[in-house]
Order: sequence, then C-alpha cells, then structure tokens
Amino acid sequence: MQPPPPPRQLKVEADPSLRANYANTAVISNTAQEVVFDFIQIVPSDPRARIVDRVVMTPAHAKLLLQALAENLARHEAKHGPISVPTRPPSLADQLFSTIAPPDAPTEPPPNE
Repeated sequence: MQPPPPPRQLKVEADPSLRANYANTAVISNTAQEVVFDFIQIVPSDPRARIVDRVVMTPAHAKLLLQALAENLARHEAKHGPISVPTRPPSLADQLFSTIAPPDAPTEPPPNE
C-alpha cells in the first residue's frame, strides 16, 4: 500500500491587469447544475444598478464557498468584534399580508388513535 501523496501546494498568481471591483449588492440565482452570483454596484446618485462581476460555480463549490466565508467572518468577528448588518426590509408578501391573522390554533390536542 502506497502512502497518500503529499497535499498539493498551489501558487496563486494574479494577472497584473486584474481589477478589484466594488460591489454593494449581490443577486444569486441557480439551476440544478450551477449557482450564479451577480455582484452589483449601486451608486446613490445613479438610478442604474450595474453588474460588475458574475461568478458561476457548481452547487457543491457554492456550498464550500459558503463554509469558507462563514469561517473567515467568524475569525474576523473574533478579532474585530461583531459585524452589524442593517435590518432586512420586509418582503412584499410581508407588506401585503402582515395584517392577516392566521386561523386560531386548536386548543385541544388531537385524540390518540
């Protein structure tokens, strides 16, 4: 039985012409085979929202990205304190139907059969 090969070391290089883009919004969509991340820049003085980058990956890679992002944010908060985020505005459904009360729940448990 052969020992497992040593972990592969990647040398990550960035092309000198690589630009860093700022995005303050993202739209995420998916199909059965891929997850699409559109990173969008919204400028207060401009009525347009511009997609500045689009990243497409498999659902498995998106889940690994989610895990890596959660780990990195946890390390960031451990070092710098909690990250506060604005309260999410209510959805259109919440706005339209928040005044409708659900029917009363049954007061007696269902009989045992």
